[in-house]
Amino acid sequence: MNARLNLFGNPDVATFLKHINSAGKVISDSPLPAATQELVKIRASQINGCGFCTDMHTKDAAHAGETPTRLHLVAAWREATVFTDAERAALELAEQGTRIADAAGGVTDEAWANAAKHYDDAQLTALVSLVAVINAYNRINVMVQQPAGDYQPGQFG
Repeated sequence: MNARLNLFGNPDVATFLKHINSAGKVISDSPLPAATQELVKIRASQINGCGFCTDMHTKDAAHAGETPTRLHLVAAWREATVFTDAERAALELAEQGTRIADAAGGVTDEAWANAAKHYDDAQLTALVSLVAVINAYNRINVMVQQPAGDYQPGQFG
């Protein structure tokens, strides 16, 4: 399987992705816990059907010490007992923010209030920004049919 566009060899795409990566760096350097960041990226990528990002973020999370059990249960987090209340609130916010077109009004007040119980303004800002950035990456990769499976942890720096 080949991608419709070469995202890694196209200078125009490289310039665009450089700016998205800069936004991603601000988020990764934020006070939002790294494990939560990876869980959110995985869940949004699953919802969007982005194999490339699902592959990347599950491998990065495992490399950072995330357990196989938690990684296997991200898609079924509501029924899983392995996530903290804060992680569950972040996953709910991520799901509603990713599925914004599915629900008139977007993210519910209940989901927002639950997230706000666990995260301060800086962390909420990072969480909202993270959902936006991972959704942008997912859409790019899905549109160009970027193949998944060959990613190696740390491959992009």
